[in-house]
Amino acid sequence: MAATGIPLSEAAKGSFLQISGMSVQGVMRRRLLDLGFVPGNTVEVVRRSPLGDPTAFRISNTTIALRREESSLIYGEPIGGETE
Repeated sequence: MAATGIPLSEAAKGSFLQISGMSVQGVMRRRLLDLGFVPGNTVEVVRRSPLGDPTAFRISNTTIALRREESSLIYGEPIGGETE
C-alpha cells in the first residue's frame, strides 16, 4: 500500500486533508512535489468548476487547479474543517 486515505478528487468542497501520498510518476510527480503536494502538507478543497472538473486546491498559500485524473492519484487523510 503506497498511499492511504481518500483521493483528493473525492474530497468535499471546503474540506481540509493532510497529504498521505500519491501514485503520480515522472514529470508530473516532480511538478506536484515542487508545488507543495508532499506528504504531511495540508490541502484545502477550494472549489469545483460547474462541470466538476477541474477542482481548485489551496496548498502552501497557492491555489492550484487539478484535473480529476491528476487529483484522483493524490491521497489525503481528512482533518478539521469537514462538513457533516
